[in-house]
Amino acid sequence: MKSIRFIKIAIIAALFIQSVHVNAQLLVETPEHKEKRMQWWTEARFGMFIHWGLYAMPARHEWVKKIERMTNEEYQKYFDLFNPDLYNPREWAIMAKNAGMKYAVITTKHHEGFCLFDSKYTDYKTTNTVYGKDLIKEWVQAFRDEGLGVGFYYSLIDWHHPDYTIDSRHPQSAETDEEYKKLNKNRDMGKYRKYLKNQVRELLTNYGKIDIIWLDYSFPGEFGKSRDDWGSVELIKMVRELQPEIIINDRADLKDYAGGWDFTTPEQYIVPEWPIFEGKKIPWETCQTFSGSWGYYRDEYTWKDNKQLLVLLIESVSKGGNLLLNVGPTGRGTIDYRAENALNAMGEWMKYNSSSIYGCTQAPESFSAPDNSLLTYNPKTNRLYIHLLDYPLQNFTLKGYKGKVKYAQFLHDASEIKISAPSSYWSKKQLSENDINLSLPVNKPPVEIPVIELILND
Repeated sequence: MKSIRFIKIAIIAALFIQSVHVNAQLLVETPEHKEKRMQWWTEARFGMFIHWGLYAMPARHEWVKKIERMTNEEYQKYFDLFNPDLYNPREWAIMAKNAGMKYAVITTKHHEGFCLFDSKYTDYKTTNTVYGKDLIKEWVQAFRDEGLGVGFYYSLIDWHHPDYTIDSRHPQSAETDEEYKKLNKNRDMGKYRKYLKNQVRELLTNYGKIDIIWLDYSFPGEFGKSRDDWGSVELIKMVRELQPEIIINDRADLKDYAGGWDFTTPEQYIVPEWPIFEGKKIPWETCQTFSGSWGYYRDEYTWKDNKQLLVLLIESVSKGGNLLLNVGPTGRGTIDYRAENALNAMGEWMKYNSSSIYGCTQAPESFSAPDNSLLTYNPKTNRLYIHLLDYPLQNFTLKGYKGKVKYAQFLHDASEIKISAPSSYWSKKQLSENDINLSLPVNKPPVEIPVIELILND
């Protein structure tokens, strides 16, 4: 009995020590404070991701160095010739704003290791190229001037640094443990961890208030890397100290740490429902591309059309999430014309329908989505939005909505939609006592996805 009691005490003590350890190093806050800290982000719903680096020059995928197993020497030509002479971040910011985006996240350093900022810890940076300027400094100022939130993506992975140990994601990856030991004989992850931490400190010290940090990414397992490789606990502790209000993604492998992350990041994936962690709905953001690549890919033609992009946005909001939509600028610093056209088209829809996106979330469970539609809901205004993915014929039945709706209108022009009994015998027959019928015009309104705004009863 004594031994069992001792084991129980030891377990409780261990859990207490672990709790103290976590709380001493990472953020401790109430759910109410976290909700307030993240409020601007959850209300924004729509952001721009920007993947830009030396890989814009080969223009055949941001992982080109890995895919083609290039050495640093083979990749050097892109560094030597990098000169984005047409770079105008103000144009980018205006483009994002006009598309309806409220924040942006840029790759300060991607897996290739090339830095778009002026770091004192490396020579592999934009200030040492022909271009010669700190691209991030210009970018931050331009996006702030347009009233957009600013976020920094920083790759935990680094294929250029001499002390970063070669792993399964590395361009010089191997197949056996013995081969990796030979490849990594003179490499020291301890030195790289220090480098990583120093660079993140620079980013969060030299550019004013930063709203989001997007660390990418952990891949635990054989020949992989996880929290201990990055020194994630100390890294996130430093991030929280430098920028107390910052929002952090979940790729530093600290999902089980309080304060180790703020939101989850399904990539190129539409979640079937609002993600849940430890029994609770959590903040989330899906990052998506216009096509099959994050970086500029000249010959990539699998581009999503305007309706697909709008559905991505609407469906994300309908499940309580955000959409971070990516652009990959060219080697001269311009936005791919295909991305520009797509952003313009989305902006045209957002100009008239953004009320169904900003500040909106999943609809209350008491409302079911009609066929071929998506619902979003604004809890502050008590308005429900029905996004018509396929425009119906005149009689549009809302099942179970009786007594809940005060007024109905199209969102794009505030024109009334009458709530009335259907004219058709068959339509009347399908209507139950708890349903209502909206009489829609025969012709679809001149917007890609029409939105019905329902002003609900209190």
